[in-house]
Amino acid sequence: MSHRSAVTAALVVLALLVGGRWMMGRDPAETVAQQRLGVGPAPAASPAPPPPEASPTPSSSPAPTVTRTPKKPSGPRSTIGPLGTKRTTGTKRVALTFDDGPHPEWTPKILDQLRAARVRATFCLVGTEVRKYPALVARIVREGHTLCNHTWHHELDLGTKPPAEIKANLEATNREIRKAVPGAKIKFFRHPGGKWTPAAIAVARDLGMISLDWDVDPQDWAKPGAKAVHDRVIGAVRPGSIVLLHDGGGDRSGTLGACPAVLRDLKRRYGITLLR
Repeated sequence: MSHRSAVTAALVVLALLVGGRWMMGRDPAETVAQQRLGVGPAPAASPAPPPPEASPTPSSSPAPTVTRTPKKPSGPRSTIGPLGTKRTTGTKRVALTFDDGPHPEWTPKILDQLRAARVRATFCLVGTEVRKYPALVARIVREGHTLCNHTWHHELDLGTKPPAEIKANLEATNREIRKAVPGAKIKFFRHPGGKWTPAAIAVARDLGMISLDWDVDPQDWAKPGAKAVHDRVIGAVRPGSIVLLHDGGGDRSGTLGACPAVLRDLKRRYGITLLR
């Protein structure tokens, strides 16, 4: 290398060193101003921002809804029915009632079954039948059952009559019952067919009787057969139910045939009480 070339190279190196030191000591504000004018050194590249985090994708199916079915009430229900009638026992135990007797064939057999099961019931008596079979009324009372006035001749429309006529009917029935059993307590009144009216209930109340309704009716009067009577009673009964059955008014062989199983099942499930 010639002397001139060596000198030239040395000058280039010296110039680079001086320029670098000058750049390192520059005022930042000056550098920014030059960059805006396009004459300064290019700014260092900023690192790329990280990619956004992936948001969780909502499920296409909503969370299942849990439906809770309320439990059937198991405790005693209100004793008050339509128009203020007594419709349940007010306890867990159920009660049995027998209408339209006494009957010379069916009433004694029903009484035999009740006695064998050690169960007592309420007998709703028709005045004209009491007159015919007073000895059966005496047996009903003697065996610890309760009496109920069921009108003189099973008048379905009695409640629509004037109060004086209703009163005369119920008083005649009570007198006939007390002829059979002097001093008999007659706590209840049941209107035939459940055709309650405020007038009938008021008259019965004035005579010291509670209007006795029901909430289980297997319609044994229609003679559906023993199995149907049993199944209807057991299927409809609830704690405190008052069950309507018949020991009079016609052929009650189906009711009689159903009674053993009805008594057994009701005693086991709920217990049977006597209405008082």
